[in-house]
Amino acid sequence: MSDAAELGAFLKARRAALDPADLGLPPGISHRRVKGLRREELAQLAGISVDYYTRLEQGRAKNVSDAILDALARALRLDPGEESYLHNLAAPKRREKPAPRRVRPELQQLLDAIQAPAFVFGRYLDVLAWNALGGAVAFAFAELEERNIAKLSFLGDRGKELYPEWDAVSREVVANLRTEGGKHPGDPEFARLVDELSRGSAEFRALWAEHAVREKAQGWKVLRNPVVGELRLRYETLRLPDDPDQGLVVYHAEPGSESERALGLLASWIAADERPVNTRSPHPHAG
Repeated sequence: MSDAAELGAFLKARRAALDPADLGLPPGISHRRVKGLRREELAQLAGISVDYYTRLEQGRAKNVSDAILDALARALRLDPGEESYLHNLAAPKRREKPAPRRVRPELQQLLDAIQAPAFVFGRYLDVLAWNALGGAVAFAFAELEERNIAKLSFLGDRGKELYPEWDAVSREVVANLRTEGGKHPGDPEFARLVDELSRGSAEFRALWAEHAVREKAQGWKVLRNPVVGELRLRYETLRLPDDPDQGLVVYHAEPGSESERALGLLASWIAADERPVNTRSPHPHAG
């Protein structure tokens, strides 16, 4: 799908998600055949012509101004992440250098020093590096050749086995992936990843069609760990100033909770294990 078509699909999806009653539309507008606002209603709210908005949804408008995008964002009630996604899709594109697939050695040292599960992901939600506890709490990254979070979640049963709250997590993964893709519209490798996921998972296809956008910033995850059982952990994501495509994710448990005690037990098990823990096993595409 072209960037213009992607922009139109996003606008249409967000328009369908709006409740006319929440926007103060008169009660006489009823008997709708589709969900959400009509094109003419959204165009009126944004202060643009119906014809121009129609061309936007149909992928026929070019060089959309920031003022129009801002007006659409307000009319659609987009959050900051969704608004950034809208602007990224509409902005002129340039050829970009390939995304780096390695982390700096100093960052790996920082990971190893963090006494909590932690890992670094890249542009395509590939896990690029992790510490020992980060590799043991979820997908056992050191034992895998494929370390893409979206593939691990949707291609096979690992995701549903790991996450008891699968419905919420699956939506989050897809929304995060769309956010990452929106930062680099036209990236052919990203398009190949989405195609592979769409062919391999009907569930992914359905969620991708919703055009939800969400930055992976912070929240809660419930994980079903094979060694210590269920863990309820909070995560925080920090973007790296010298490479915003890379994000450092750190999990932590509430002080005094059962999850904190379970994490301590898992850390002790790792420390006592005589087998070497390889925290630097490269992704097959690394380098």
